[in-house]
Amino acid sequence: MAAARTAVVARKTNETTVHVLLNLDGGALPQGESGFGAGEGGARHATQVSSSQAIAVDSGIGFLDHMVHALAKHAGWSLSLHCRGDLHIDDHHTAEDTFLALGAAFKQALGTMTGLRRFGHAYAPLDEALSRAVVDLSNRPYSVVALGLRREKLGELSTEMLPHVLASWAQAAGVTLHVDCLRGDNDHHRAESAFKALALAIREATGRVAGRENEVPSTKGVL
Repeated sequence: MAAARTAVVARKTNETTVHVLLNLDGGALPQGESGFGAGEGGARHATQVSSSQAIAVDSGIGFLDHMVHALAKHAGWSLSLHCRGDLHIDDHHTAEDTFLALGAAFKQALGTMTGLRRFGHAYAPLDEALSRAVVDLSNRPYSVVALGLRREKLGELSTEMLPHVLASWAQAAGVTLHVDCLRGDNDHHRAESAFKALALAIREATGRVAGRENEVPSTKGVL
C-alpha cells in the first residue's frame, strides 16, 4: 500500500501567519494546527466536505479562497488552509505567502518522485473562457503565466496577484508550470478556468504509474 502523501506546514512572518494541512490524495487530513479558531467556521469563504475530500480555506481574501478551493477540488486534494495577514496594507503579502505555504506543503507531501507520472497537461473551459496548463514536477521552479486579465480587481484581490501567486507556488513546490488563458470575455471565468486547468494538470502529473513504482521519471535518475 502506498504511503500517505500528506503535509503539515506553518509559515509565520511579521506580515502573515499561514497554516496548511494537505492530503494530495483526498481523504482524511493529517493531524496538526489548522489555524481555525472556535466559532470561526462561519467566516470561511470556501468550505466543502464530501465522501472523498475535505476542503476549508480562509485567507481573508474571498476571491483568493475561491481559486484555492477550485485548485484543491479538481486536483483531488483534501486541504485546510488558514491565513491571517496584513490586509490593512494591501493584498500582496497575504496572497503571496498563502501560495508559498501551499507550495511548500505540496513539495513536502509529494516526497519522492519515484513511480510518479511527472508531467501533466489539461484544458479547462468555463463558459466562454478556455485555459491550458502544463506542469513538470522537475524540481526546477519556473513559471510562465498569461491570463490576459483586464480588470484591476476581482472581489478584493488585485488581478496582478494571480500570475504572481502561481509563480510563488511553482517556486515553493519545485514545479515548472505554463498556464495560459486562451480565450474568454469575463475575467472571473478566465481566472477560474486557469486554476481548474492547473488542478487537472497537477492531478495527472502526481498520478502513480503502475509497474514503475521503483523508477524515477528522469534520464538523470534523480529529480
